[in-house]
Amino acid sequence: MKRSWLTISAHIAGWLFFFSLVAGFVNGTGQDAWPGMLFSKSFLGFSLLYLLLFYLNTFVLIPFIYLRGKYILYALVSVGLLAAIMYFKPFDKLMTINRNERADMPGPPPGQMPAPPPPQWENKPGPQMPSRNEPPQNRRPGKTDIVSTILFLAVWSLGLAICIIRQWRITEKKMLQAEADRANAELSFLKAQINPHFLFNTLNNIYSLAVTGSEHTALSVMKLSNIMRYLTDDVRADFVWLEDELDFLRDYIDLQKLRLGANTEVRLITAGEVAGKRIVPLILVAFVENVFKYGVSKQQASVITISIEVKDNRLFFHTDNPLFPDKKEQVSTGIGIENTRQRLQHLYQHQYTLSVGEQNGRFVVDLELPVPGSLA
Repeated sequence: MKRSWLTISAHIAGWLFFFSLVAGFVNGTGQDAWPGMLFSKSFLGFSLLYLLLFYLNTFVLIPFIYLRGKYILYALVSVGLLAAIMYFKPFDKLMTINRNERADMPGPPPGQMPAPPPPQWENKPGPQMPSRNEPPQNRRPGKTDIVSTILFLAVWSLGLAICIIRQWRITEKKMLQAEADRANAELSFLKAQINPHFLFNTLNNIYSLAVTGSEHTALSVMKLSNIMRYLTDDVRADFVWLEDELDFLRDYIDLQKLRLGANTEVRLITAGEVAGKRIVPLILVAFVENVFKYGVSKQQASVITISIEVKDNRLFFHTDNPLFPDKKEQVSTGIGIENTRQRLQHLYQHQYTLSVGEQNGRFVVDLELPVPGSLA
């Protein structure tokens, strides 16, 4: 509603400015004739003509002819209306009527203003100015009403420009919506890739525990139940509570620790106030999964570090694991890390920093991203 009132106000202001310029040009220096001319039938008819031309072009010809690709028909109609304006010469007629009305106005009462002496004309041959009462056939033929033509082109071009800009904005809005839909579809696809990949590895771990008759099998099933509940109920939202995400990661890490031997030490460090913070779901699990996939060896001892710190509405995530020679080529091509990188770009854009690489024979991930206290 507010936008509609602004549009109407802009139209009214534009037309008042337009017609004030025309009225000033027609009236010239005769300021006393302004009120009568503004409300005269001739000026109102002239104004109505150009109003009709503008809105005919804006709301009829452009939407139903030009924007539907009928460019030749639109050009023919435009040229036809221009020819009609040039033939009927509305501005010249307005000037003529205004001069006639001002000439017919009664002069000042006798005695108030001395009558000027009659002009003395020399009887010399030369060109004579046609009288306003002279028959039309004796006037100069072929005179072009330049002002009417310019006014028509200005009004016509303005209507065309407004409609083209409006159409361009609509097209741009549709393109942005299409881009957003594409990003959402891609994001959903990336989430679908992460979840089955994680569940596949977890089920393999529980299967191994069951085959060996481990006493931790029941606990593993419970942990997996918590994880499944989180995956099916909570991660559908764009943002989840950071506390829930950390509980999910703890269950996941506990499942991974059940299958590890004594050679592997897992250090999980959490610091900072996590209550009331929000984060994109499943944005950290790929890096944690990568730690257990490539940082564990049955023959060599290893220390795995996972650190999560919250400070000033920013989350600082760090993983550090040994990089064994036989797994160097595999770690750089993990689909989980690449998908997570794309999700970060889609959801956080330029608000995050991610560093992934090898440092002194260890694979290190450092991630910093905002964890706001609301959905904003």
